[in-house]
Amino acid sequence: MSIHNKINVAVIGATGYTGLDLVLILSKHPKVNILNLCATKNLGKTINYFDNRIKKKLPKISSVNKINWLNLDLVFLSLPNGEAQKLIKKKFNKNKKIKFIDLSADFRIIDHRIYEKNYTIKHNAKNLIKYSLYSIPEFSKNMIKKFRIISNPGCYPTSIQLPLVPLIKKNLIKKNDITIDSKSGYSGAGKNLKKKFTHKNLYASIFGYSPKNHRHICEIDQQFKKLTKKKITFTFNPYLLPTFRGILSSIYVHLDKGKTGNYLRNALIKFYKNSKFVKILKLNTPLGSGNVLNTNNIEISICETRIKNKFIIFSAIDNLVKGASGQAVQNMNILYDFPEHLGLI
Repeated sequence: MSIHNKINVAVIGATGYTGLDLVLILSKHPKVNILNLCATKNLGKTINYFDNRIKKKLPKISSVNKINWLNLDLVFLSLPNGEAQKLIKKKFNKNKKIKFIDLSADFRIIDHRIYEKNYTIKHNAKNLIKYSLYSIPEFSKNMIKKFRIISNPGCYPTSIQLPLVPLIKKNLIKKNDITIDSKSGYSGAGKNLKKKFTHKNLYASIFGYSPKNHRHICEIDQQFKKLTKKKITFTFNPYLLPTFRGILSSIYVHLDKGKTGNYLRNALIKFYKNSKFVKILKLNTPLGSGNVLNTNNIEISICETRIKNKFIIFSAIDNLVKGASGQAVQNMNILYDFPEHLGLI
């Protein structure tokens, strides 16, 4: 650690949507000293060239080759899938005090064969997977300090696991035929949006895609099995919205006879009683993403439907904050014994 008990950090991939939100949060964090901001383009520019919300004077954009790895405590990697694993493999044993928080999918999937099938990329750091932890902090905070590589979850899976996992673990909902509709702002696709989505009227229309083979399905499936020890049958249907940020997930579940919406709500309140960022709303509260934008919060609302024993669980997050950069900082706080909410709103 640096003077005044601050940690020295680098952000690699600092100029993407997620990277910029991450730098913004870290620039205001009282326990962080930013030593390097790295990218492959626009080298030498200041970070506020890309985002005028960032007011603090920070190091100029540089190449990864300019990093002095011996000076660092923690490296955030906000890179395209396949790139973080290469860099971590090169540096993992060079300085054994360095820890890594990876915001890509490179260490999310425990079985490298499933990763390779879903991401069509060869995993070049298979031997390091055992040193990594997939970490939604509300579930993993007691284990996080044992690992040097922290894998930050995907945005859709975060919005889905937080409302569902406690209910599945307590056998409060039926484990088959769960339907999940998740609608995301277009920032979730990154700055190469137009290469990934070519549909007509991209910024003025709603678009459904990949209901069978979306990459996040294997991540959700893996974590359901790991966290609940149960086989869950679900469909996942993602949509792209013509709004910049935010996710709203609508999760359709069935309850056994005699169970009520308040039964589910009270179970979530009890499970998350010590979780600052999880907000459980009153029964049947309408929900959108408006309240959570630019925050690390998730709002959850249990709603009745006209069909008896069938409920909708709405959950809303900011995909760039609780779904990415904010969750990464939350993980960092726990990793270094800072207050979990420090630097986050």
